[in-house]
Amino acid sequence: MQKIISTEKIPIKMWLDDPETGSLEQAYNLANLPFSFSHVCLMPDTHQGYGMPIGGVLATDNVIIPNAVGVDVGCGMCAVKTSVRVDGLERKQITDVMRGIRELIPLGFDHHKQRQDENLMPQDFNIDDLRIVKRQYLAALKQIGTLGGGNHFIELQKCNEGYLWLMIHSGSRNFGLQVAEYYNKIAKKMNKAYFSSINPKADLAFLPFDTDEAHHYYREMKYCILFAFANRKLMMERIQDVVSTVFSDVTYDSIINIAHNYAAWEEHFGKKVLVHRKGATSAKAGEIGIIPGSQGTKSYIVEGLGNPESFMSCSHGAGRLMSRAAAKRDLNLEEEKRKLDEQGIIHSIRGKYDLEEAASAYKDITQVMAFQEDLVKIKVELSPLAVIKG
Repeated sequence: MQKIISTEKIPIKMWLDDPETGSLEQAYNLANLPFSFSHVCLMPDTHQGYGMPIGGVLATDNVIIPNAVGVDVGCGMCAVKTSVRVDGLERKQITDVMRGIRELIPLGFDHHKQRQDENLMPQDFNIDDLRIVKRQYLAALKQIGTLGGGNHFIELQKCNEGYLWLMIHSGSRNFGLQVAEYYNKIAKKMNKAYFSSINPKADLAFLPFDTDEAHHYYREMKYCILFAFANRKLMMERIQDVVSTVFSDVTYDSIINIAHNYAAWEEHFGKKVLVHRKGATSAKAGEIGIIPGSQGTKSYIVEGLGNPESFMSCSHGAGRLMSRAAAKRDLNLEEEKRKLDEQGIIHSIRGKYDLEEAASAYKDITQVMAFQEDLVKIKVELSPLAVIKG
């Protein structure tokens, strides 16, 4: 831990030394909510979001806040180690894998032309009880197994032991956005009707768990989390199919999967509370997680240390250093391409839009990892070979 701010209703504990003004102001808002519990946490990748900072962890007493979960509910990471040795790989083999991935997995706003098998979708839910999920369900059958846009990516990586790894960052597609926006609007109406003292400008409208609306949101959120995993899992299976056509006799380790936009009931400091992780990852003792860097830097497979001060959480990545608008305005396209080319990373940076996700738009991942040595320990170090952005 780097700093503690003790001027508010509850403390703000920070695993970074210089948070941006906007994210710190949002943390002050969180620390003064009447139902916030114990303290607010800012992970080392913290930057400003909507309502709550991305990289924030908040525990609440019997209240759930849609904007403290985020709009891409269940967004997360998965990774798989392969038996392929990186030493001696030809560039053509890597480009063949990337070409095959692009043929099987729709990127950005693209969807499958045909609905996918319903058995791939989360089971054990009564869809009739899920208002927004039911509305979006048929469309989602064409979205499962698709990457999406923004900061979502597929990477081929090499580990420090010389093996090829596959990594995916993706979320719940349109499900999460629709669920988040719908229940945030309901929360705003309820808070206004019952004269909530929460400043509407803070964008932290809440749903008390003694209301049906909170339970409805929680169920739909859980569905989105499972759908996001099903989405990543299907993509990973299809990526493995491609890899197996390029390399013979490949074997794959079990999938590692984590989510970083969700809320969950957990016990901390002797009380059952609702822990919101928005751009933060669970890091219970012994729990295996993933902390990606940018497309030009290392990523890490980590093991949680179960630090109670962070509500057993850690960062979800490097975190943005620049806004998307600032990256497009201030970064040099040719310079960013040159940096990746010099590392031998196969990439798809072509135009100004791609600068939004350039490596220079993100914090230094080595510093981010140094700030959270009391939260996780590094198990595997990964370096990018090739990247596909959404």
